Amino acid sequence: MKTYVVKASEIERNWYVVDAAGLTLGRLATRIATVLRGKHKPTYTPGLDVGDFVIVVNAGKVAVHGNNKPEQEKFYRHSQYPGGFSEITLARMLKTHPTRVIEFAVQGMLPKTKLGKAMAKKLKVYSGSTHPHAAQKPQPLEI
Repeated sequence: MKTYVVKASEIERNWYVVDAAGLTLGRLATRIATVLRGKHKPTYTPGLDVGDFVIVVNAGKVAVHGNNKPEQEKFYRHSQYPGGFSEITLARMLKTHPTRVIEFAVQGMLPKTKLGKAMAKKLKVYSGSTHPHAAQKPQPLEI
C-alpha cells in the first residue's frame, strides 16, 4: 500500500469564522492552529500548506482565566538599541491591541519556518463583530 501525498493542485481551502467572545484564549488558539495547519483534514501532509483560512471576530472579548493572569502575562520586545527593551502586560495589550493577543498565541503554536509564516498569513483577526471577507462565504467553526 502506498502513502498518499496530496498535490498542490488538489488542495481545497475553506473559510471559517470564529466568534471569540467568551472563549478561552489557549483553547481557541489551539483549535485555530489545527485548522491553519490542515490537521483536521484527511489529506494532511506535514510538508505542505493544506490548511484553511480562519477569520476571528470579537477578539477583544476573549476570556483569560486565572487569578492574576492578565497582570502576570507579559509580552516583550526590543528595538535593538541600548535600553530599548520594553514589556507590556496582557491586560494592557487586550485594551490597546486585542487582535495581537490572538495572533501571538496562534503563531506560538505554528512551526517556526517559512511554512509556518505562510500558515499565519491565513489568519484574519478583527476586534469588532464585522469583517470584510463576506464574499468568501465563511462557515462557522465549532470550538
